[in-house]
Amino acid sequence: MYGRIIGAVCAAALAGAAGAAYPERPIQLIHGFGAGGNADTVSRLVARHLQAALGQPVVVEIKSGAGGVVASSYVAKAEPDGYTLVMLTGGHTVSAAVNKSLPYDPVADFQPISTVTAFPFVVSVKADNPARTLADLLGTARAKPGTVSFSSVGVGSTQHLTGELLAATAGVQMLHVPYRGGAAPVQAVLAGDVDVLVNTATVAAPQLKAGTMRALAITSSRPWPLLPGVPVAADTVPGFQVYSWLGIAAPAGTPGPVVDRLHAALAAMLQDPAFRKAVNDIGSEPSGSSPAQMRTMIESEITRWKKVVQQANIAAN
Repeated sequence: MYGRIIGAVCAAALAGAAGAAYPERPIQLIHGFGAGGNADTVSRLVARHLQAALGQPVVVEIKSGAGGVVASSYVAKAEPDGYTLVMLTGGHTVSAAVNKSLPYDPVADFQPISTVTAFPFVVSVKADNPARTLADLLGTARAKPGTVSFSSVGVGSTQHLTGELLAATAGVQMLHVPYRGGAAPVQAVLAGDVDVLVNTATVAAPQLKAGTMRALAITSSRPWPLLPGVPVAADTVPGFQVYSWLGIAAPAGTPGPVVDRLHAALAAMLQDPAFRKAVNDIGSEPSGSSPAQMRTMIESEITRWKKVVQQANIAAN
């Protein structure tokens, strides 16, 4: 008994010492999406602030593929020492909902540290579309089931499931038309090939400002500063609300003192005016959490998206 007690005390002391010394070498921040995209842009902002706070280089590395699964798998299998971190996105929970199996457990294999940003989606149509409001659009979908189409960046993407959730909550049928990402969904709506764009404010804003597209609703719980005057979808479809997010996690088993050090650095970053402005400028808002809150959010989002997958009869990969 005494041996176990002494062992536990020694382990705690070593963990504390590791936390005090951490970091002693460069840190990798991994994400699984394209250069210049939302995840990449925010990762580089975070890396810059963590580097200043921790006194060691923080290097952003892209391991793209399978909607973030390649990056997440890499970090889940990394040494849990705080030197390999991952920028998780809302796609992390969507992947868990649409894949029959993953090379990692989306909850148990990660140590959440903090969310860093949150952002809604915009429901938009081409400027000459007869629908002037979300109610108009849903009215058409209700009268002619399956004739109103919406684009996304791919089957099983967050944009896809957001469109399916909107249709299910409103009690209508809409036709999903997937694209491979990039500018293709926007171009499809502008060309008149698809009726509705469901995408981030960052993607939609240039077309909305140019007057080539019109925003019908934002999926946030309140009006979004980047798009003043655009109503929230819940005004038309009560209870409908979708945010996506970005957040930092480490491999499961990362020592508590290391997690605490990283969380404190991120919490300070989220209050920094320069970081907040940079995030606002790309259509998001700073949004922090405790490690426990981030874990709970991931669990609840997986549950929600699994229900959407079932309701929409989306074939699991």
